Amino acid sequence: MSEGGKTTQGSVLREQMGGEMRVSYLELFFDLVYVFAITQISHFLLAHHGLVALIEALAIFAAVWWAWVYTTWAANWADPERVPMRILLLLVMLGSLVMAAATPHAFGEHGLAFALAYVAIQLGRSLFLAILMRRQRHGAARTMGRIALFFAVSGCFWIAGALFAEDETRLAWWIAALLVEYSGPMLGYRVPFRDRVSPGEWSISGGHMAERCALFIIIALGEGIVVTGATFAGQPFTAPHILGFLAAFTGSVLMWWIYFDVGAKRGAELIEHHAEPGRIARSAYTYLHMPIVFGIIGGAVADELLLAHPASEAGPGLIFALCGGSGVYLIGIGLFKRFANPFRNFPMSHRYGLGLFALLALWASLMEPPALTFGWLAVAILAMVTLWEWISFHGGWVERFEGRFGALGRHLRRVSERAEAERSRRLGGKPD
Repeated sequence: MSEGGKTTQGSVLREQMGGEMRVSYLELFFDLVYVFAITQISHFLLAHHGLVALIEALAIFAAVWWAWVYTTWAANWADPERVPMRILLLLVMLGSLVMAAATPHAFGEHGLAFALAYVAIQLGRSLFLAILMRRQRHGAARTMGRIALFFAVSGCFWIAGALFAEDETRLAWWIAALLVEYSGPMLGYRVPFRDRVSPGEWSISGGHMAERCALFIIIALGEGIVVTGATFAGQPFTAPHILGFLAAFTGSVLMWWIYFDVGAKRGAELIEHHAEPGRIARSAYTYLHMPIVFGIIGGAVADELLLAHPASEAGPGLIFALCGGSGVYLIGIGLFKRFANPFRNFPMSHRYGLGLFALLALWASLMEPPALTFGWLAVAILAMVTLWEWISFHGGWVERFEGRFGALGRHLRRVSERAEAERSRRLGGKPD
């Protein structure tokens, strides 16, 4: 029995009651494998350079994320405290460990191991749940059957790419497999001669989904902390290395703050009280958390590059990893926060942050500044975004002007209220 999610006697499946459903200890144990998987992806990016290598890393990450997020959906529908579900999660954990171990050579000699582990995870778990749901006449039984069908089709591409292709050709096969899988939720798992499945039919615990995705953000940030500590431990404790270490640590803290100060709480409140939590889980959590996590991975790669050569010039790899990773992170979080914003606004602080990162990348490419200077300028941009948003949501700029400048502050308040009323009128005053 899970609080907020009642499990019928003798059934592995649970009925969502709309209350709190806590993350189980087994799910936390399961996540440990994905700490290793994220580390493997960052090491892959460090060892392989160029556009093709970046696309390969994105393909690996897309598979890793899809395996994790579908297992999270499974644990939302089925109780991890029941023995059959425990065995399933532990088997998925084993398959995920094999997949992560094969990651460095997924486009080489370990391609078949990667593909077989991934297909076994996705197809095996989906078939298991489809059978359980059909027996219990669960509302998502039709969806799970179609999910299994989509994974069966994509599995052919995964195995074919591993057996009959190499390098770029394998990448093409695997991208085709991912396109099949990622199109599923957007198409409502539509199959020939059958209508699509609406996300409104997916009865889930929104709080559980929000907490699981927030924990994955912690996993990704934790991987960056591990990389920072391990790299710093292997370097002499000189002033440049200490300053580089502080820059990397501060950047991780600011990334944490940007997500958890406002975004995570608002997102959790939205999905917990939304009439169709399955729709929010699909869009805001299943899809939009991907750029957030990949941006954090890019930041971890940048931290390792910075700590390895803090006194040298900022090279193209560091510039791309730090500005690109931070930019992708801000885009992902901005789009995610947009869901919980009544006016569907992309945060202004994130927009200016993106512009500043673009300017920083251009300046660094032309001027080739010291790596430490470049790293601390990137930290300053993240600090600006963090401070801007914190003031906006904890007292507000208008309130602070009103307290300090009297008439000017009151004028700004009236302007702000008129603008908000106009936005509310245009949008019908209705939250998402």
